[in-house]
Amino acid sequence: MARKPKHPYTIVRGGKLLDIAKRKAAPADILIKGDTIAEIRRPGLAAPAGAAVVDAKNRLMHPGLINAHTHSPGNLGKGMGDLWSLELLLTASQWTGGGRTLEDKHLSAMIGAAEMVLKGCTAAYDLAAEFPMPSVDGLSAMAKAYEEVGMRAVLAPMVADITFFEAIPGLMERLSPALQKEVESFRYAPWKAITRQIDKALQKWPFEKVALAVAPTIPHHCSDDFLIACRNLAREYEVGIHSHVAESKVQVVAGYKRYGTSLAAHMDGLGLINERFTVAHGVWLDDEDMKRLGDRGASVAHNPGSNMRLGNGLADMRGMLSADVNVGIGTDGASCSDNQNMYEAMRLASFASKVQGPDVERWVTTEEALRAATEGSARALGLGKQIGRIAPGYKADIVFLDLHHINWIPTNDPVNALVHTEDGTAVHSVMIGGRMVVENRKLLTVDLARLATKAEESRVRREKITAPAKKLYDRLEKVVGTFCPGLAKAPLHIHRFGASHHHH
Repeated sequence: MARKPKHPYTIVRGGKLLDIAKRKAAPADILIKGDTIAEIRRPGLAAPAGAAVVDAKNRLMHPGLINAHTHSPGNLGKGMGDLWSLELLLTASQWTGGGRTLEDKHLSAMIGAAEMVLKGCTAAYDLAAEFPMPSVDGLSAMAKAYEEVGMRAVLAPMVADITFFEAIPGLMERLSPALQKEVESFRYAPWKAITRQIDKALQKWPFEKVALAVAPTIPHHCSDDFLIACRNLAREYEVGIHSHVAESKVQVVAGYKRYGTSLAAHMDGLGLINERFTVAHGVWLDDEDMKRLGDRGASVAHNPGSNMRLGNGLADMRGMLSADVNVGIGTDGASCSDNQNMYEAMRLASFASKVQGPDVERWVTTEEALRAATEGSARALGLGKQIGRIAPGYKADIVFLDLHHINWIPTNDPVNALVHTEDGTAVHSVMIGGRMVVENRKLLTVDLARLATKAEESRVRREKITAPAKKLYDRLEKVVGTFCPGLAKAPLHIHRFGASHHHH
């Protein structure tokens, strides 16, 4: 647990506070009691005697960015592959994610948390996979990493009971009998055993800044019985559900073949979609899907960088907002995105919308991108009343940007600059819950040199262990890499690729 400050009050003086609506940053003092903002006034705000003083001179103060979708196991896998479709990434999962000890799970979460806070992100929705099923020990190891770094998280064990090869219609038949036997190694534990593990973790979860949620990975990777069990668990414990829905065209085509409906319609039919439900990606949602999500008060975690990197296409953020869907912004995992930079994710959310057509009024504005990465993501995490804004009653999660950094010379419109100019390099300090986690560009809670040494030891050890999985991937890649793009060429009533696919 974080040490309790000697005095419960902190006063932040001399900084300029971002006002998103007015597109200005005006001088303001912020009084913090414990971990919560008590008062915001003009400079000269009176503070109780003995209050700790934070000098924010020449700093722009903005709400901590919130990553609506990432995967902590991916941090040890950053930069491992290049030409990966989503389907190839899933095929590579045992090579990129195999051989993980409890210490590796802790290490991987810590690397991601360290990167995020250094880049102005103070909370994340982390969909963490363990194979063949989640464990209380594994989830606790990841939660401890966030706690040690000093960052907030919602941790959702990512689960399935159908392998990727069974979930894509016709794929298994394309594999040779020998390969069919080998992909048995991808089989998860039975869903009842998985459900028991999640239940056990939810029953007595001791972490204060890290909450739990449930993540049925991809709808058609889960039997209906399992999806219903996830729905019931989330209801019983009042936690969120987060699922990759319509991330790729292949998923949508597979969904229609399996259910005769869209993936979102199928999940809605099972009663999973409500205001605690988050769709990851939603690139291939159609208008009807978006309306359904909006009517139910659900969220979409929009990950524009990942959607480009994996060739999934350009999600329609304007369509989502028009349908009253709550949109948050995420980076996705480091094995496929690959950095955890929320400034970049905001910039790409803006840019991706602006290449989709000539109607300027349909483009996503910098204000919408910034609100999505703060208030929108906060709502997706189920923390909309606690974080995402710098306001009295909210947690003191504040990023201090250096106004003498080249990114801010000159400062014209701070909302445009945050989304289109800032890249994380002007982050000077980061406060989470009233406590400095980054100060003067230095992470106070983690020794990065030691982290690097541990990561390298882990990499060397796992490289040997996962060598057979890498060989298997190389054999599977040829089949998956031709079969799935074939499926993606099937006609569909919406088009989300960045270009037309008529290559002759």
